[in-house]
Amino acid sequence: MSPSGAGATSVVVIGAGPAGLTLANLLHAEGIDCVLLEAESRDCIEALPRAGFLEEWAVRALERRGLAGPGLLAAEAQGDCEFRLDGTRHVFRYGALSGQRHIVYPQQRLVTDLVRSYADEAGGDVRFSARDVAVHGIRTERPSVSWTDPATGEQRSIACDFVAGCDGARGSARSAIPEGGVEVFRHDLGVGWLALLAEAPPSAERVVFGLHTQGFAAHMARGPQVTRYYLECPPGDSTANWPHERVWSELRTRLGARDAAPLNEGELTERRVLDMHNYVVEPMSYGRLHLAGDAAHLVAPVAAKGMNLALNDALLLADALRAYYREGDESGIEGYSDACLRRVWQYQDFNNWVSELVHGPSSGDPFRAGVTAARLRRMTRSEKAGRAVAGLYIGSDADH
Repeated sequence: MSPSGAGATSVVVIGAGPAGLTLANLLHAEGIDCVLLEAESRDCIEALPRAGFLEEWAVRALERRGLAGPGLLAAEAQGDCEFRLDGTRHVFRYGALSGQRHIVYPQQRLVTDLVRSYADEAGGDVRFSARDVAVHGIRTERPSVSWTDPATGEQRSIACDFVAGCDGARGSARSAIPEGGVEVFRHDLGVGWLALLAEAPPSAERVVFGLHTQGFAAHMARGPQVTRYYLECPPGDSTANWPHERVWSELRTRLGARDAAPLNEGELTERRVLDMHNYVVEPMSYGRLHLAGDAAHLVAPVAAKGMNLALNDALLLADALRAYYREGDESGIEGYSDACLRRVWQYQDFNNWVSELVHGPSSGDPFRAGVTAARLRRMTRSEKAGRAVAGLYIGSDADH
């Protein structure tokens, strides 16, 4: 199904994150020609720490399509999380309530698996360290993508039927859309999070959310010897304000609770300040360009939704392109944006709900703090209320 002639393919995929790699793998498996362009080196994308929680529906979808490797299938599964407020531990057993769990699998491990599957095992066409990527003619029937070859410095160009923009908010795909071509809806949460990676074993068997008047904190396992922590901080704060001693002091305070094990402390290998905000691009398609992952939407890492949304986009776009090339059916391509946005907006809604929950005690507003306590009691003590929250937390009720 590849167009004839040199410098041509069916689909150009820009960006080798979870969305782009999943899409490229699925297209290649269907015999649909594609070229994958990535601005960074292979070593870089395989080492970059990011998200770490996959919803079970996403893992099963990858498994059905042959993209769940042994590491992912053997990864730890979690069905509980814990909220700590005023020294009290509230365990939310969403796995038992929903019948599904989270799979703990760092994004860089999934990326490594998908690169190996596409480039090494299937012989897919991928160009790493591609510079000056630009998209042209997306309103025509034959768009093209140009880039600079890192080895020779020469300008390269390839014509295609479709472009899949999976390269983030500041990537070349979004920038190719003219002003007014799409709308971007943004919501700022009004807080910052200090994102931390610690070379230390997890201190709890589950995700822990600390709801404290001094600010929110979180504990998330990233492996047997690595733990992800978050600390609420002012937007735009500097990592220089967070030396080792202050970080661990705040984590001990904000995650403290009666009968809770002490934190396993270790070297902090990453400190980044995230200004917490969300956005949605509508529509997610413009001409022959289709956006996926962070190019189309961002969900602040409050409820661990970002990587799961990226995979959902890739699965839907792969199905739509398969139908187009195999059956001549254009309905999936035409409906791609609407199909994705149903889950996108559900996840945005739930993420905002969780954000209000976890930031209530630190807001300085007694009313918001009181609402937080009421919500925690309801979701952890009422099976009916807990089941509704659990379905959204694990993504099983996201298409309604």
